[in-house]
Amino acid sequence: MQLALKIVVGLILFVVISVVLVLVGARFSDGPLEIIAGGPFSTGELYEGAEPDWSFLVDRPTVQFQLIDPASSRTTFIIVHDGRLFIPSGYMTTWYGKIWKHWPFQAEADPRALLRVDGKVYERTLVRINDGPDAEGIIAELSRKYMKGAETPDDVLSSGYLWIFELAPRS
Repeated sequence: MQLALKIVVGLILFVVISVVLVLVGARFSDGPLEIIAGGPFSTGELYEGAEPDWSFLVDRPTVQFQLIDPASSRTTFIIVHDGRLFIPSGYMTTWYGKIWKHWPFQAEADPRALLRVDGKVYERTLVRINDGPDAEGIIAELSRKYMKGAETPDDVLSSGYLWIFELAPRS
């Protein structure tokens, strides 16, 4: 019985240490590791020029973006609406969202960000969309792309459950 208990405790300890090492190691990587937040981008060609035609991202499921302060990166959904880019952050009013979702608050404090797509890095500014004429179209595109057309509640933005940021050009 003691041997079995030692084996179980040893396996649990191994798993916990492995997860901690992956999470800490990811903070030093060049970008995120899928759903695990990563370190600042160290590769990619900085894009210079006119505002791109973002239509190539309409059906792309995810992209990587990095906040400048704090310098951390993550993988996120991407929405293209009227030629502009948006990223959503859901679960903002849930207990697990409050534990898991720190980047939206950090983006409000310092909205400078980098978007990395296909080896190109675009300097952007995150601008929160609370309502307005674009909100309905953005939510409709979010629903089409990620929720297979499912209905979204009318108060999804006003309740604070869903935050949406425009990835606006940096001025």
